[in-house]
Amino acid sequence: MDDIENAILISFESGPVEPSLKSQAVSYCQQAKDSPDVFRICIQKLWFCKLVQVQFWCLQTLQDVLKVSYGSMSSEERGFVRSSVFSMACLEGVDGNESVVRVVEGPVFVKNKLAQVLVTLIYFEYPLVWSSVFVDFMGHLSKGGVVIDMFCRVLNGLDDELISLDYPRSPEEIAVAARVKDAMRQQCVPQIARAWYDIVLLYRNSDPDLCATVLDCMRRFVSWIDINLVANEAFVPLLFELILSEGLADQVRGAAAGCVLATVAKRMEPHSKLPLLKNLQISRVFGLVSEDVDSELVSEVSALVTGYAVEVLECHKRLNSEETKAVSMDLLNEVLPSVFYVMRNCEVDSTFSIVQFLMGYVSTLKGLPALKEKQLLHITQILEVIRIQICYDPMYRNNLDSLDKIGLEEEDRMSEFRKDLFVLLRTVGRVAPEVTQLFIRNALASAVESSSERNVEEVEAALSLLYSLGESMTEEAMKSGSGCLSELIPMLLTTKFPGHSHRLVALVYLENITRYMKFIQEHSQYIPNVLGAFLDERGLHHQNVHVSRRAYYLFMRVVKLLKSKLVPYIDKILQNLQDTLSQLTSMNFASREHSGTEDGSHIFEAIGLIIGLEDVPAEKQSDYLSLLLTPLCQQIENGLMEAKVASSENFPAKIAKIQFAIVAINALSKGFSERLVTASRPRIGHMFKQTLDMLLRLLIEFPKVEPLRSKVISLIHRMVETLGPSVLPYLPRALEQLLADSEPKEMVGFLVLLNQLICKFSTSLSCILEEVYPVVAERIYGLIPKDGKSSPSPSRSEAITEDTRELIELQRTFYTFLHVMATHDLSSVFLTPKCMPHLEEMMPLLLNTCCTHKDITVRKACVQIFIRLIEDWCPKPNTEEKLPGFQDYMINTFATNCCFFSVLDKSFDFNDANTQGLLSEIIKAQKVMYEKYGNTFLMHFMSGVFPSAHCPQDLAEQYCQKLQGNDTGGLKLCYQSLIKNLRLQPNGSHVFR
Repeated sequence: MDDIENAILISFESGPVEPSLKSQAVSYCQQAKDSPDVFRICIQKLWFCKLVQVQFWCLQTLQDVLKVSYGSMSSEERGFVRSSVFSMACLEGVDGNESVVRVVEGPVFVKNKLAQVLVTLIYFEYPLVWSSVFVDFMGHLSKGGVVIDMFCRVLNGLDDELISLDYPRSPEEIAVAARVKDAMRQQCVPQIARAWYDIVLLYRNSDPDLCATVLDCMRRFVSWIDINLVANEAFVPLLFELILSEGLADQVRGAAAGCVLATVAKRMEPHSKLPLLKNLQISRVFGLVSEDVDSELVSEVSALVTGYAVEVLECHKRLNSEETKAVSMDLLNEVLPSVFYVMRNCEVDSTFSIVQFLMGYVSTLKGLPALKEKQLLHITQILEVIRIQICYDPMYRNNLDSLDKIGLEEEDRMSEFRKDLFVLLRTVGRVAPEVTQLFIRNALASAVESSSERNVEEVEAALSLLYSLGESMTEEAMKSGSGCLSELIPMLLTTKFPGHSHRLVALVYLENITRYMKFIQEHSQYIPNVLGAFLDERGLHHQNVHVSRRAYYLFMRVVKLLKSKLVPYIDKILQNLQDTLSQLTSMNFASREHSGTEDGSHIFEAIGLIIGLEDVPAEKQSDYLSLLLTPLCQQIENGLMEAKVASSENFPAKIAKIQFAIVAINALSKGFSERLVTASRPRIGHMFKQTLDMLLRLLIEFPKVEPLRSKVISLIHRMVETLGPSVLPYLPRALEQLLADSEPKEMVGFLVLLNQLICKFSTSLSCILEEVYPVVAERIYGLIPKDGKSSPSPSRSEAITEDTRELIELQRTFYTFLHVMATHDLSSVFLTPKCMPHLEEMMPLLLNTCCTHKDITVRKACVQIFIRLIEDWCPKPNTEEKLPGFQDYMINTFATNCCFFSVLDKSFDFNDANTQGLLSEIIKAQKVMYEKYGNTFLMHFMSGVFPSAHCPQDLAEQYCQKLQGNDTGGLKLCYQSLIKNLRLQPNGSHVFR
């Protein structure tokens, strides 16, 4: 071995080699690669060196040199490489010369690399320089399998590296591919096709590997060569003979099926494609799909059958004549049973979309006046395919029941996978509703009777089909129980389904009952069945906590729909729920895993909805409520005492116990209307007021426990709606406690509560606000920016901190609070002695916000506040002002800055819809100021504001006329036009962005 061979071997060595030695070897190889004569070294080594590592390195180097330096090589150098590499591939000049190495007889990776070098030459030289490459190559195919194999590798490499569109190509590569294909079509493709045929015929029995290689090569080329070269009286019979020959190797039969599939899938006009599909007589292979489903042959034939069906369906959709429609439908009817078999039993080819194909077929049936018997049979088979496809794999049964990490991942995967299948089901249900409902009924019956190991999965699939079907049913159809529904729903309610202990079955069963409640509303005889399903071990008492928690929520939805129809069953419901309620109020909150929407509070809401009905006798209603409130209040009392003495470790669990009781009371109260608790049955209202009074103690005992505080605020929100005005006496104490030492985040919740109270009670709240507003104002004006901008906001490059986010949210909520006060006749509060000092902060803040805030909706709200203040504080022209100096401020400051200069600013975008809304409010403000202040306002604009911006006199006079008229829309257009004109001219000392 010489130095270069040693260096190559060391650089390829994967075992223990000294790093320095390997580095030297790699460096030496790179130096050799950079040599101008490296291609000669490589050719020489390829002829005479038997080391495969050296052969591979030389071929890789040749390919790299050609790609990088082909343009700078001389014609003699190119010719030398071309002739040498071609001779190696075709075994030229090696007969009788024992010293010459036959590279084409080397390992696969060397042969593939040799093919890639040839493909690189073809890329640069065919057909202009090396026009005879393919013809010359075919002259050597008689040398046997080694050369044939290399010829196929070159063609396959050409497809991989240049022609196939399965890989992204550059524009240059696309152009070269077109040049190569055009030249090959004109020069040698017919000869290549003939060579394929002869080789397959010759080697079908003696060399199945070579035969399969040739067929695979042919498959790649069918898409762009003349279809008649393969779809002819010679090739088609040969391909089908190969597919159907039981004595042949599966790889040959499968490769032949791949060629037929390529023929079927070739892009053609439908009027040409349909006769081709018909003449193939594809039915000859249908029987093969029922053989060993795990064999490679069945996989290839399955792909052929489904691919053929897709093409027939496409022809049917694109052809319009009755004759071609009939032919394509006959072909579809012929192939569909095999397609359905493949879908049910075989691994479907990844390129074939079951749902897309079946959806396409079903869409062809939509326009038909009536479905024929065969089509109805196909519909049933489609439904069976859907049923099989949506079944869970039994291997995940335990994971899905316990919902561990594996089970959760599988459920998410199946949920996504099922979406399109359920869309298909609903489409089928619209095309053939009776067949669909009958199928689901039979699927349910079959699942109930089945004793197979897949029982749980089959029951769940059948119930999921029923559930999905309900999405496409109209309310009227569901109420009346059209079709088989009148049989399906009673069957659902009265059948004891196997596998009901499994989470998946139990959940979908309860979801079904909830979905079809419209039917049960109209057929109240089934209410006991519904209650039984929810109250026994199938629902609220299910052994799986995931099911029982979901049942709480679903039961609440059922109660909302049935309401008064459940009054006769109240005692039974409460009796069955006694242990559940006891369990919820005594659970270990330190180890609770379930929270949020399914934390058990829904069961209290459901009970509240039932017992809160006026149909319930007053005495019983009080007893029921007392029965529920007493243990919850006791839980809060106990939790309060325990929390006071709890260690820091146990404190969160004690607080969680109190929180749950508050949430439960909140949910329970939702069933009671304000009219019932305040007018018709005040005793109920008294019970809730007592409860509220007790809960307000929590704010005194634990003022800084945020989770508890938020739950109490939520309950106050609820009590406002439930107790109405009778809650007012409790508000001063509650608001005082909530306001004490509030953080910005807590102030937001406080202001939201105030907003609800103002919207609910309006002026009845004025006395409370006179006390609360000064504290709120002092707290907030010390926190938010005085200029009214949406800052403190960092630069774009900086992340917004949580504190900044809270201040921005506080600012927005405060503006809403001021807006709610102004628009609910409470602006007089601002003028009371305790509140008036804060006007000095409020007025500039609102003005700056009107002019500069980034959020247009906030600016609009602040303009609306000013409009209400003008209307409330300036009742008539020339009358005494409620707030001395307010008129001057509005005319000289607000009108000038907000109504004119902020609009003149080029950031005021007239093309933005929100900005147009703000402009409308600014126009309204001008109208209101003119109505209230008369000519004083108008003269300020005409003699002061407009001249300062060099406004032309004619535009000013047009504005004056419009302002004095009644056409607000016309005034807006006039003002917008005026502003646009002013933006186009220099404006003296005023600079506008």
